[in-house]
Amino acid sequence: MAGLPFPEPALQRGDVLLRPWRATDVPAIVQACSDPTVVRFLVNLPSPYGDDDARAWLATHEPDRLAGTSLALAIANVHVDSVLGSLGARIDGRRLSASIGYWLVPEAQGHGYMTTGVRLLCSWLFATLPIGRIELTTDPRNTASQRVAQRCGFQNEGLLRAYELHQHSRERRDCLMWSLLPGELAQ
Repeated sequence: MAGLPFPEPALQRGDVLLRPWRATDVPAIVQACSDPTVVRFLVNLPSPYGDDDARAWLATHEPDRLAGTSLALAIANVHVDSVLGSLGARIDGRRLSASIGYWLVPEAQGHGYMTTGVRLLCSWLFATLPIGRIELTTDPRNTASQRVAQRCGFQNEGLLRAYELHQHSRERRDCLMWSLLPGELAQ
């Protein structure tokens, strides 16, 4: 698949803005990726997480976007441009599908920001790319992420046993698989 465009104009609804990550976001990324409530369900983060980790993560975004394999966006408050979280998509050009992942800072949780962001991104992905499926996985204990998936119209397809390997503990973790097909996005 050719390079992915950035959504133009930027995706926005209400207080939510999806925008490219910036070098000036490093402190916000480090703070979020050091918060135990954010990272408890993220299995591949370095620990401790520092500025160099955030810069290394940011450095992957443009080459991956240009290769057509992923798009990483910051979720920001449109009024003050503060980082609320992360929302990204990995594209499988062979299967013509995408998988999304996300996290939200604790103070932004419970306000509908992620549901709005996921709806914006999924709508854009279906309208822009020739994909027929969007997937996401959640830890079975992550009920907040499951509620986002349900509110957006994702269907639970079942439990993937020992699906992920935690980078540090080497513990295998189960995941729930969710999918969204064209026409199923709940607004």
